[in-house]
Order: sequence, then C-alpha cells, then structure tokens
Amino acid sequence: MHELFMKAALAEAEAALAEGEAPVGAAIVHGNRVIARAHNQREQLHDPTAHAEMIAITQAAAALQSWRLEGCALYVTLEPCPMCAGAILQARIPTVVYGATDPKAGAVRTLFRLLEDERLNHRCQIVSGVLAEPCGRILTRFFQAQRRLGKK
Repeated sequence: MHELFMKAALAEAEAALAEGEAPVGAAIVHGNRVIARAHNQREQLHDPTAHAEMIAITQAAAALQSWRLEGCALYVTLEPCPMCAGAILQARIPTVVYGATDPKAGAVRTLFRLLEDERLNHRCQIVSGVLAEPCGRILTRFFQAQRRLGKK
C-alpha cells in the first residue's frame, strides 16, 4: 500500500520537474484515499515556504475542514526539512512515509529527529525508504542538470 501512495507523490515530483522546480512531491491519504497532492512550487510562487508538504497539508486541512490531520498519512518523496517537520507536528499527522533521505536538510532521521522527539507533545510513526531509488534518482537528475546550467 505504501508504494501505491508513494507513486502518487512521485507523479507530483515529476510535475515539479516539468515546471523547473526541485522535484519533490507529496500526497496525503485519509481512509485509503488521497485527499491532497502537491509538489514544490518555490520558484513559481516566489515563496520559500512552498514545499510540497506545506502545500499538501494546507489542501488536506481544507478537505477535512480541520487543522488536525489525525488519521492521515503523509507520503513525500524526500525526507522533510525542519520547516516541514514542524508543520507536520502542528497538523498532528500520525504517519509520515518518505522515499529518499536528505543529507543536507533531513529533519526526520538524517540530521534531526523532530518527528520522534519525546520532548514534543506529538510524535509520528515513520516509514522511510519507500521507493527510495526512484525518489532519489529524480532529484539527482535535476541537480545534475542544474549544475550543468551553472545554477545552485
């Protein structure tokens, strides 16, 4: 089941790639149904907070008419950063499933463990490495192309 929903997130990452955005995609599932899907839109929206997870969380909250996303699972192609991990905690999302690890900004398991920190009032069940290879491959392709173009 995790792979099915991660494929929805990967489709969003592909959409981001087609738009020239860093190819990260997210999907939020409630009751075995995708209720939100999004991809990075920082360049398009000129918004540093326009990460796939942030946009998907906003969509899911609207779909459920609640800021509490209890009973939901977030699927994201790249390990969430500190900002997104904070939003996940604030939204009370109980389950986070991610594909590729993020050695530069990973706040779930790589650099920080925000979603499992016992000092906080909410913690998440974490599933990592789901479709990690295709999730990482799309990011590698994007950043190799960016370097060839001389972009950071």
